[in-house]
This record gives sequence, structure tokens and C-alpha cells, in this order.
Amino acid sequence: MKTDQQNAKYHRILEAAIKVFAEQGFHNSTISQVAREAGVADGTIYLYFKNKTDILSHFFTYKSRLVFDRFREVVDQAGSAEDKLRSLVYRHLTEFQRDRNMAVVFQCEALMSRYVNEEYIREITKNYFSILDEIIRQGQAEGSVRKELPRGLVKRFILGAVNEVINTWVVTGGKTDISKMVDPLTELFFEGLGAPHAT
Repeated sequence: MKTDQQNAKYHRILEAAIKVFAEQGFHNSTISQVAREAGVADGTIYLYFKNKTDILSHFFTYKSRLVFDRFREVVDQAGSAEDKLRSLVYRHLTEFQRDRNMAVVFQCEALMSRYVNEEYIREITKNYFSILDEIIRQGQAEGSVRKELPRGLVKRFILGAVNEVINTWVVTGGKTDISKMVDPLTELFFEGLGAPHAT
């Protein structure tokens, strides 16, 4: 079991590594750069991690637990399917906006599966799709989402749109407030997926 001091150093190295990876790119980054950013000796890194790829995997495992707990919390607190989706999209966008280094590395490295285990990426996607599936099922039961639409297609439609907003934000320097896209995205989803209103 790690002591509090060891835990603090572990997380300091993780955050330092993601800052370096975001600024330099994963491939161009070195353990020495990570150590310097974290304020530790090079050898200290290897007390906690096997290599760069191990650091990246640890970071996303740690972050995804935190983020998915927050996703789950806001979805459970909302009522209708539309409110649940709006809350999920808001939390998704604001979590990435709050930590631009995480956003850069996740979008550039994790989603492209170049350095992170593909099984891990599948697990992240599976967890997110599980939340979306609940929302879509509820929407179909409420009559706000058409029942004949394949849920798998709907889930990919939603995640793809949210990811594209984050991608655009990352590549344009992260200068805009992407939380302003929450209502347009939600309206797009439900206007595009909504069942015709009875007359």
C-alpha cells in the first residue's frame, strides 16, 4: 500500500507527464522531461511506472474513473432522457475543457489508439455507451426518441458529435467556451431523433 507521500508523488508524475505529452507529443517526449517537470530524479519514475506507455495507461485509468463517476452522478440526478443527455454532454465537455492537457492527449493519443492498449479504449467506449444506452432506452419509452432507430447507431452519432466538438476545440487552441455547445448539441440530437408530435 502506498503512503500519502508516495501517492502524492505518483499523481504529481502523472500530471507532469500529461503536460509534457500534450506539449511535446507522446512520441517526442522523454522520461527525463517528465522527471524534470515533476521535480524528481529520472530513476524515481521507474519506481512507479515501467515506461512512457505505462504512465499514459495509468493516467487514463485514473482519470476515466473520476470522469465516469461524475458522468454517472449527473445522469442519475436528471429526470427525462433529454435532461439526462444534456447533463451528460455538459459534464463531458466541461471536464475536458477544465483539463486541456488531458483533452489534447486523449484526443490525439488515446482515441487514435497509437500508444494505449486497444482493449482499454474499448472499455472506455463500452462504459460511455452503457450510459447512453440507458438514456436512449428511457427516451424511447418516453416517446422522445424513435423506437425503430438502432441504438448502436444513435450512440455513435452522439459520441461522434461530442468528440468532434472537443477535437475542434483542441486543434484551434482551446480558446472558445465549448460548454455553449451543450444546448445546440442536445437540440440537434432530439430534433434529429425525436418522435413526431401527435396532432
